[in-house]
Amino acid sequence: MLERFRLDGKVAIVTGASSGLGVAFARGLAEAGADIVIGARRADRLEETRRLVEETGRRCVSVPTDVTRPEDCKALVAAAVDQLGSVHVLINNAGIGTAVPALRETPEEFRQVIDINLHGTYWMAQACAQVMPPGSSIVNIGSVLGETTAGLPQAAYSASKAAVIGLTRDLAQQWTGRRGIRVNCLEPGFFASEMTEQYQPGYLARMLESRVVMGRPGDPAELVAAAIFLASDASSYITGVTLPVDGGMLIT
Repeated sequence: MLERFRLDGKVAIVTGASSGLGVAFARGLAEAGADIVIGARRADRLEETRRLVEETGRRCVSVPTDVTRPEDCKALVAAAVDQLGSVHVLINNAGIGTAVPALRETPEEFRQVIDINLHGTYWMAQACAQVMPPGSSIVNIGSVLGETTAGLPQAAYSASKAAVIGLTRDLAQQWTGRRGIRVNCLEPGFFASEMTEQYQPGYLARMLESRVVMGRPGDPAELVAAAIFLASDASSYITGVTLPVDGGMLIT
């Protein structure tokens, strides 16, 4: 049974792999046996992620990538196929967050969040699905803020992540039966990331006490384990679902 969670012989793309959870996804999938292709805008920081992946004994290809550019997404997938032979897993992780009051948020600020979090997710999924063999898996990274609020002004972020949930369902309906590609979504709660570093002093402690049943932030390894489950054959009969990894935030 444990072999169903292995990713040996698989090639996984991880976007947003220059920091935070993206680094954890890349390293974790490599530890599960996958060769890794990483993409992000900050090329210099990709090299550190590449080193961490290669320490596991797996191969790693890094490609500077702006997911808002469909041509960059296609180039990332082409590099995976050219250098590693195929693409079996996509962790659609690239994203940004803002906390701008809705009456002050500019069109440019709103559009930037939507462009990266929603459009970038779509362009990457589209590019991968064109080359993925049957049995492959796309894991979109959403957020609990696609389903609830958390006391910060995050209209653009929440709207983008709610849209990712709908996108996940539709792509699963289109691609699972016809192409054998499963599409699911992970919804992280509070995990350490560049976005959480921007929180006001005391905000996280208040949220953990009032909204998170487990009373603590998540460990990145807990989210990576869920991603490995959705990426692997352990979830071979699951598609179109959104899985919260939130310590119970959505039940409060």
